[in-house]
Amino acid sequence: MAINYEKIMAFQPAPVEVAYTRRDCMFYALSIGIGMDPMDTGQLKYVYEKDLVAFPSMVSVLGWATRTAQENAELGIDQKMVVAADQRVVIHKPLAPEGRLVSRARYKEVIDKGAGGGAIVQAIRELVDASGAKVATIEGSIFVRNHGGFGGRVTTTPDPAKVPEGAPDQICDLPTAPNIALLYRLNGDMNPLHGDPEHAKRVGFPAPILHGLANYGIAAHAIVRTVAGYDAARFESMEARFVKPFFPGETLRTEMWIRGNDVYFRCRVLGRDEIVLNNGLARISS
Repeated sequence: MAINYEKIMAFQPAPVEVAYTRRDCMFYALSIGIGMDPMDTGQLKYVYEKDLVAFPSMVSVLGWATRTAQENAELGIDQKMVVAADQRVVIHKPLAPEGRLVSRARYKEVIDKGAGGGAIVQAIRELVDASGAKVATIEGSIFVRNHGGFGGRVTTTPDPAKVPEGAPDQICDLPTAPNIALLYRLNGDMNPLHGDPEHAKRVGFPAPILHGLANYGIAAHAIVRTVAGYDAARFESMEARFVKPFFPGETLRTEMWIRGNDVYFRCRVLGRDEIVLNNGLARISS
């Protein structure tokens, strides 16, 4: 299967109406491990209906129209070869714990890493409310293994944020449940790579891996917990690259370097000592 650059760039998904409930809001937080300590009042407000607050990284799972587009065979994207590459979220106004939004998505670029390599498919979408005001802008890329060499004009990606040298200012270790991927996939990403052991082995993994966006959400939890005192209103933006797989049941260590309102970070697996998210940068308001 070969990437069809022209069809991808010409594809215009129709706007998607997004309706989500307080139950959805609580489920999302639970699916990234918030609430594992039910006595922690900082976590409880994201998973319990009293004074419920939406966790900001939830915008990453709302209205993802291009996911359906990727299943269109004419675009030349083999779903068995897809993994998350990076993610950037900008929050323009706090996400309500329930509501209706409209998602407007498009493909931004397809980067050709050359014959024998992969392709990076970049997409962007905006979530807007009934008044037309932007709630969030979400940019994300997928890496499609063995799809390079299609003749793309763009072959390199912009330089990512660079994690500072030296020891981190803060570290936060968050364990994950062995069934976390089975929970997270119910947010809408039903790729069997995250739930089917036999499928995972067929595509080169020893076991199902956790969704990249779930790793992203866990890292956001670590930053909001450590730097923002569980105050979601202080979360303005966050970006990171996915570099290695993370398996359900492992513990994610988020290492943070705090420079004013900017939090540079990376995440590694405790025990394996492998970095799974890198080049992270979050902005937390004062």
